[in-house]
Amino acid sequence: MNERKSRFSSLSGLDIERVYSSDHLKDWNVERDLGQPGSFPYTRGIYPSMYRSRLWTMRQFAGFGSADDTNRRFKYLLAQGQTGLSVAFDLPTLMGLDADDPMARGEVGHCGVAISSLADMERLFDGIPLDQVTTSMTINGPAAVLFAMYLAVAEKRGIPFDRLGGTIQNDILKEYIAQKEWLFPPEPHIAIIVDTIAYCAAHVPKWHPISISGYHIREAGSTAVQELAFTLYDGLTYVDAAVKSGLDVDAFAPQLSFFFNVHNDFFEEIAKFRAARRLWAREMEHRYHPKNPRSLQLRCHAQTAGCSLTAQQPMNNVVRTTLQALAAVLGGTQSLHTNSMDETLALPTEEAVTLALRTQQVIASESETVNCVDPLGGSYFVESLTNRLEEGARDYFRTLDRMGGMVAAIEQGFPQREILDASQRYQKEIEHKERPIVGVTDYVEQEARSIPILKIGPEVEQEQVARLSDLRKSRDPFKMAGSLEELQETAACHQNLLPALIDAVKAKATLGEICAALKEVYGTYREPVVL
Repeated sequence: MNERKSRFSSLSGLDIERVYSSDHLKDWNVERDLGQPGSFPYTRGIYPSMYRSRLWTMRQFAGFGSADDTNRRFKYLLAQGQTGLSVAFDLPTLMGLDADDPMARGEVGHCGVAISSLADMERLFDGIPLDQVTTSMTINGPAAVLFAMYLAVAEKRGIPFDRLGGTIQNDILKEYIAQKEWLFPPEPHIAIIVDTIAYCAAHVPKWHPISISGYHIREAGSTAVQELAFTLYDGLTYVDAAVKSGLDVDAFAPQLSFFFNVHNDFFEEIAKFRAARRLWAREMEHRYHPKNPRSLQLRCHAQTAGCSLTAQQPMNNVVRTTLQALAAVLGGTQSLHTNSMDETLALPTEEAVTLALRTQQVIASESETVNCVDPLGGSYFVESLTNRLEEGARDYFRTLDRMGGMVAAIEQGFPQREILDASQRYQKEIEHKERPIVGVTDYVEQEARSIPILKIGPEVEQEQVARLSDLRKSRDPFKMAGSLEELQETAACHQNLLPALIDAVKAKATLGEICAALKEVYGTYREPVVL
């Protein structure tokens, strides 16, 4: 019987055999490479009981329009059984711009919530108990500023910082590599991240000061191997910077977290999570010799692949998301967002995001996959994939080490070129129908089906601009200007930036004003040309 095509490979291009046996694991050592859940090298999970004792956090990414709009969505999702908040910010906020900046025109509130001031942050979390709900904020360039606003909100409510739990993404290296939302050059920006890490280690112990993100690397077109390699190497770069600043690795490493994409290749994605935990544990042990076992554990959030969703036949996206979510659960994620079926068309409607949340709840409550820790552990196929993904990532590690580290590699355009080449190969395979996309290349319908979409009207921008105007009229201009001068002096003297940032947002300095003041000290970043 002829096989249906001549070549079988994973999305990373790894050749896939017809059947797997013990011959594929000749050099594999069960005790060394697999171990037990909760034990080094954590291939099977970082906790002994995993989901038998506690489910992953169901954290739907949400944000649109004004702070009030998003606040209502947060409360709706919590009422539907969501167990953690995740904030999506609009493009001006991600770029450190105020809503009334000319560069923000037409983008305010469109791809996330518009936050320009501490007053906006207060409205965003109005009525939400910050000491009872964990919050994740997906922002990188101005992450420290938004974190300062969050802390100021908690302080105003009388909530001690040591009771706050959550994550700020705060990963600038992947911005230079993939997402392109940066503010400053790498050296000062990494220093700000180290400031955040140090501040959290001292004052906000339940907070993850950085979520080292492979998600956007994968969305840019990388393979699973590249996502694994570049993400973990970015993490090691931050650890190295923090250690060189004088921090003890055990003082901050347990607070680090990661963020992975979950794509369509079901078994490869499961193996990727397992390889990530093992590789991180081994590299941390080898390079930094921590004494606390928690410093070796990779904790992660996962999100189903936005780049796999299609505008054609959008209901098919429910199936894609379900398979990807199941892969994340079988891979052992600690937190999960499931994409809504309409996200290629617009921000998700209430109905679509509810179905996405219900997808997680059905997996958790009805599939029985949570009963056994690492149920695919020992599978010839999964263990072989896990080994090959780790080996592929190590090859990249060696290359990056030879190049002088990730910053030097970014300046030479290396990870950018690797991702560009991978994305072009993938696109060609789709166009040549080597990788069919249901509803796009195969099983195409001539008449498009319409579904309701969420629309953001121009009044959102108008109201946000008006609020900013009122804020500037009501504040003490001398106090605000003084806070920005103090911030610049702190930055120039290389002192921890967080206390000065908190003072600046409390003095009603806006996001754009703070970022502009810091650009005067740090400068801006210009991307190298990648050919």
